Amino acid sequence: MTDTIFALATPPGRGAIAIVRLSGPGTDAALTGLGAGGLKARMASLRTLTHEGRTIDQALVLRFPGPNSYTGEDCAELHLHGGRAVVEAAAKALVALGLRPADPGEFTRRAFENGRMDLAQAEAVADLIDAETTAQAAQALGQLDGALGAAYAGFRRDLLKALALVEAEIDFPDEEVPDNLARTAGPVLDGLIVDLKGALADGGRGERVREGYRIVLIGETNAGKSSLFNALVAREAAIVTPIAGTTRDVLDADLVIGGYAVTLSDTAGLRDSDDPVEAEGVRRARARAEQAELRLWVRAPGDVDGVAADYARPDDLVVLTKADLGAAPIVGREALIVSTTTGEGMAALHDWIAARLARDLSGADFPAVTRERHRRRLEEALVSVEAGRRALDLAPEMAGDDLRRAAEALARVTGAIGVEDILGEVFSTFCIGK
Repeated sequence: MTDTIFALATPPGRGAIAIVRLSGPGTDAALTGLGAGGLKARMASLRTLTHEGRTIDQALVLRFPGPNSYTGEDCAELHLHGGRAVVEAAAKALVALGLRPADPGEFTRRAFENGRMDLAQAEAVADLIDAETTAQAAQALGQLDGALGAAYAGFRRDLLKALALVEAEIDFPDEEVPDNLARTAGPVLDGLIVDLKGALADGGRGERVREGYRIVLIGETNAGKSSLFNALVAREAAIVTPIAGTTRDVLDADLVIGGYAVTLSDTAGLRDSDDPVEAEGVRRARARAEQAELRLWVRAPGDVDGVAADYARPDDLVVLTKADLGAAPIVGREALIVSTTTGEGMAALHDWIAARLARDLSGADFPAVTRERHRRRLEEALVSVEAGRRALDLAPEMAGDDLRRAAEALARVTGAIGVEDILGEVFSTFCIGK
């Protein structure tokens, strides 16, 4: 029999309210054991909770019978006063009544296993809990609403339609089926290939919204990178001195710009050095710049090159610092002039970055691919569909296996098949109580 579980669903510690969730076949018996039996479904009731003759608390209690509950099982919530002693007394009573503390993500895992949500929606629950920006929350809500799962299900329906056409000709050659029936699956597969490529051609938009957009400050020594870094993060995060080469390693800070999560990196100044420590810092600076979605090339008055031509990309932005000292614009490249001393140009730089984030991370018709796991399955499906399409013109009987592999790859995203090997990985990242 399935265990009945419980967990604190609100942050631990002192607070006005502490909510304890219950789920499993023993939920009603546990409520009766606490003196809160006979509750009407989905109606809050004020009850005095007791155990072994001792009063635990006067609490608001709600009961949610399965299958129409979050987990699909009988569930309940105890809305207790938020003192630690009250929560501990309730937990001890529940254990004594035969319940056990829930594992991380166990409530949502049960919801998945009981068909209340697909695996992509379950992952969206974790993303929504972890969301720190409006963009992350909006993306997670869209996925939780089933948009991503519906898109994959649509792809899979097209695959199964094409597979049915292929197998009808193979399995029933003597029946009255149209000649070359399998080849009528060609247009279906052609359209599916276009759709899958479109889903993959999002530049990692969903992952970057979820994990953070990487911006790197890079340039020569004493160009003002650390001062600009401090100004953008609004605190003294980096050491600033007039000594060239002060920054030796990559320094990261997380911030929110335009509703998007950003990881901003300050780096060592680019120059040749015999100092092995500084040389390693320069190597790390170049490596981090290669990984960045946006690079801000910082240039101070008097820099000879300002932007290293062998590393600059067309969509990099040049930031001319120390405007109060008379920075000269660069001909032929987009540039902004700022001063961290007077604040000149900082608002314009902030607005430029926000616009760039909106350009790179918003839009697109297909729901964003939010995890590497999803991207790998899409890539596997595309390879198999393309192989099946080629086989269709040469030997239709060979196409079936490829199309089945593609359908299985897509089904693994939503958890329709073969997900036991990843369930532990997915739900272990959840907080307890969800």
